[in-house]
Amino acid sequence: MARKIGLITSGGDAPGMNAAIRAVTRYGVSLGYEIIGIRRGFRGLLDDDFVTLSLRSVSGIIDDGGTILRTGRCPETKTKTGMNRAVKTIKQLGLEGVIIIGGDGSLAAANAISKHGIKVMAIPASIDNDVCGTDETIGYDTALNTAVEAIDKIRDTATSHDRIFVVEIMGREHGFLTLDVGIAAGCEFVIIPELKYDINKIAGELRKGKERGKTSEIVAFAEGCGSSVDFAKKIEKLTGLEVRVSNLGYIQRGGRPTARTRILASKFGYAAMHLFHNKKYNHFVGITEGKISSAPIGKIINKNKKINDAELKLLRKLSI
Repeated sequence: MARKIGLITSGGDAPGMNAAIRAVTRYGVSLGYEIIGIRRGFRGLLDDDFVTLSLRSVSGIIDDGGTILRTGRCPETKTKTGMNRAVKTIKQLGLEGVIIIGGDGSLAAANAISKHGIKVMAIPASIDNDVCGTDETIGYDTALNTAVEAIDKIRDTATSHDRIFVVEIMGREHGFLTLDVGIAAGCEFVIIPELKYDINKIAGELRKGKERGKTSEIVAFAEGCGSSVDFAKKIEKLTGLEVRVSNLGYIQRGGRPTARTRILASKFGYAAMHLFHNKKYNHFVGITEGKISSAPIGKIINKNKKINDAELKLLRKLSI
């Protein structure tokens, strides 16, 4: 009888999750495992919503965005009753353990389940790139490219109308995506939660830019900094210039994963299955200085990833 292992995609979706599902399934099957996909995140454990993944069922999904297992957040598993029910289902299914693909919330859930005696492995997938312990998460490169492409198009309009644009970027309470978008798209300013800003100084610099003959000025605004609309109104009042807002929204989560994202997801999926098979449980896989790495989940959660100061200095130097 084949050994069974569960596979969950949890939290917000990220391009490349399917590539990771494919890698875990194909390598797992080659090692003699039966891969049980748990649908709609941890909700599937509470609703008995499962599917057996085979070599054929994961064929042709590497280029698809989203996740074939669906995903979502499940507040019930944060309660004692919900967690006990999830653990009971895992045991009733005869699973040796569970591989969880998701962001920082999913890592916390993986750590919580491991304390109930369930063997887990975590794979970081988040467009925010806010997971500590890895230089990059699955989906980040795709979201970055999507946002940059959108801003490139917005700049055409900004130049044509001689306007300032405030572009809101996803990232919740972190600004990793916004900072890299700012560098790649040549934005004049980035507003991120990790750094305080002086709106009067920004308005002054934007005015000076116009006086120097700049035909377009774009501010990349992280969603975790509050209302981009209110920010734009203040800038308009302080500068006397036309300011428009564009919220990129959920287009950043969707779309076909880039080659970089697919490769990273494939490496992560393979590494997670390899570690599990070699009895290195309750770990998290990541990439550090270009090499696949791993660490105990307990040492990763509740740690804050820091903004790269060198990138911030680079943006400031090049946005004159």
